[in-house]
Amino acid sequence: MDFAHNPKTEQYLSRVKAFMDEHIYPNEDEIYAGTHKLNPDGNWQNWQVHPLIEPLKQKAREAGLWNLFLPDATSGQGLTCLEYAPLAEQMGRCTFASEIFNCNAPDTGNMEVLYHFGNKTQQEQWLKPLLAGEIRSVFGMTEPDVASSDATNMQATCTADGDDLVLNGKKWWTTGLGHPNAKVAIFMALSNPQNDKHSQHSMIIVPLDSPGIEIKRMLQAYGDYDAPFGHGEMHFNNVRVPKGNILVGMGQGFAIAQGRLGPGRIHHCMRAIGMAEKALELAMQRSLSRTAFGQPLLKLGGNGERIADARIAIDQARLLTLHAAWKIDKAGVKHAMTEISAIKVAVPNMLQNVVDMAVQIHGGAGMCNDFPLARFAAGARALRLADGPDEVHKGMVTRLELRKYKG
Repeated sequence: MDFAHNPKTEQYLSRVKAFMDEHIYPNEDEIYAGTHKLNPDGNWQNWQVHPLIEPLKQKAREAGLWNLFLPDATSGQGLTCLEYAPLAEQMGRCTFASEIFNCNAPDTGNMEVLYHFGNKTQQEQWLKPLLAGEIRSVFGMTEPDVASSDATNMQATCTADGDDLVLNGKKWWTTGLGHPNAKVAIFMALSNPQNDKHSQHSMIIVPLDSPGIEIKRMLQAYGDYDAPFGHGEMHFNNVRVPKGNILVGMGQGFAIAQGRLGPGRIHHCMRAIGMAEKALELAMQRSLSRTAFGQPLLKLGGNGERIADARIAIDQARLLTLHAAWKIDKAGVKHAMTEISAIKVAVPNMLQNVVDMAVQIHGGAGMCNDFPLARFAAGARALRLADGPDEVHKGMVTRLELRKYKG
């Protein structure tokens, strides 16, 4: 296997770096500060997108740096997982950058679901405006009243009634629910309780203005509402949608989820590696420019070794992630489950450690918004729970490893 960038990847990587240097980094502080001023509290009904975001998105689209995640040359740029991975890493260096290229979660996963599993009507109504960046979407899976680390625990229900599906239940940590342009949810619910446990659930497309949907609140993540996206709790009370809103068919939810989460975890992990690289870069700059007790910070308290440990850990995580991307491209998601679960454990933990080191070197400055490290720290810790906690993925790796030794 060869993880060297091919000419196509090199060309896109050079263009993404140049775009970020010219358009994103110069506006980074203004967008972060301005977004907090526009959205000072949890009153999501009044949340606003910073006025610089849409013009930047238009520039990215005009530059041909749009929908880079989708391996389709008509809807996206025709990049494989392995080709897209280093682009996602660059986007990860700034937490809002992926939105500028229409490559932000959860929209990327939802677009992949609609692209691979949606019918023509569903794609025309929902995939097309998502690909155009005209609307945002959410994914309703995690629930407040059960241990959602076991997705088979889901209590939200979907029942057929004539030509309709009737949906009931609660969902929370629904990312993007507070965005002013959020228009549609993919809702996962128990629909076929008589089937085996991995064939009991369905995915349903639900417009967010459907009667019976109640947004209860936005949730703080480490003290921040993460506006204007937000992570919300919503209740479904006898919400009716046409049967035509089902994806693939009743009981197919887990099969769809397996296809959705593989590439999405590559994206998450490569963005996290970009954060780690930025954190290490900041740590190096700080440790070389500041002195204490007559020496540069780099020479104090084992900081030099911590820098070396960070370099080693980042490169290990990158290679593991690129290997997972390569295997998805070569063999498909089903044959890359060990690698996908492995990166979901290894990369967020690496990021958490690297960012913590960088915060320590920055002292008090590392905890405030003068640097992105506090945002990175919160994101790293959250990522160890998003898409399943570490323990679930370790359990997956263990089960797959044991299969090799069973006769």
